[in-house]
Amino acid sequence: MLNTSARLLRLLSLFQARRYWSGLELCERLEVTDRTLRRDVDRLRSLGYPVDSTSGVAGGYQLAAGARLPPLQLEDDEAVAVAVMLRTAATGSVSGIEEPSLRALAKLEHVLPSRLRRRVEALHSFVLPIASTAPKVDAAMLAAIAGACRDSETLRFEYTSREGAPTTREVEPHRLVHTGRRWYLAAWDRSRDSWRTFRVDRIQGRITTGPRFIQRPAPEGDFVKFVSRSIAYAPYAHQVTVLLRVPLATAVKKIPPSVGMLEAVDDATCLLRIGSPSLEGFGAYLAWIGFDFEVHEPAELVDSIRRLADRCTRATKNA
Repeated sequence: MLNTSARLLRLLSLFQARRYWSGLELCERLEVTDRTLRRDVDRLRSLGYPVDSTSGVAGGYQLAAGARLPPLQLEDDEAVAVAVMLRTAATGSVSGIEEPSLRALAKLEHVLPSRLRRRVEALHSFVLPIASTAPKVDAAMLAAIAGACRDSETLRFEYTSREGAPTTREVEPHRLVHTGRRWYLAAWDRSRDSWRTFRVDRIQGRITTGPRFIQRPAPEGDFVKFVSRSIAYAPYAHQVTVLLRVPLATAVKKIPPSVGMLEAVDDATCLLRIGSPSLEGFGAYLAWIGFDFEVHEPAELVDSIRRLADRCTRATKNA
């Protein structure tokens, strides 16, 4: 049997791994009697950790939110993952979290066992990030927007449009979507009476919250699909649909949602819907991804691909 201190740490670890445990499950995990378990729970409470309990045959325990952050018990792979992500966050696309990330990383590395510290040091020393060109967004602004989404509160803010024009928007915020490079807010625009997508880095100044609103169903049934369509298809001069002669699982490896929308047709083919400022440029893109394809629309894309093919043929005629 573990000693009392070790059991308390183990008990905290179990509470963090799962929201609710029955008394019987905890007794079996800790190899203690029900009486010992109750004493350990009381010790946690005396240390300031609020443990809620229910009685009866189906009674159990769960760690409630409190004023203190309990010590985290991490498995080896979890500790390494947290260290890597903290380092990544310090140089990522969200401003205002660089210093807290490095402070948290220093605390974590200080208590890592030597076997794990060597793994983390190797990752930090030999993995070199390429500087991101994506615009940074403010962590406090992201938190404020996420809070408004959670609480169903309207938002009012100054926004710079795609054309660079300043506008004032009042919206019902629903979800934040991150593409890996940029952050987008999916919201119902009250003045335009329609769903809109807003790049968070184009929101200027202070945002203010207003009255609560009733949540609406996701446009197109999915906020991620809606944002993908808004940024990868709708804004461009040409909207293109092509049939790719590869399974969906193969296509998604080369075409992320921020580039184009993919939809399975059958086990061997899928549709790609994508926007492009140039049909010739898109023809070159189709050649680059290396999949056999069939153009559905627009018809002008066929002529553009033929011109591109003729140009490539002439360039290699004397090779």
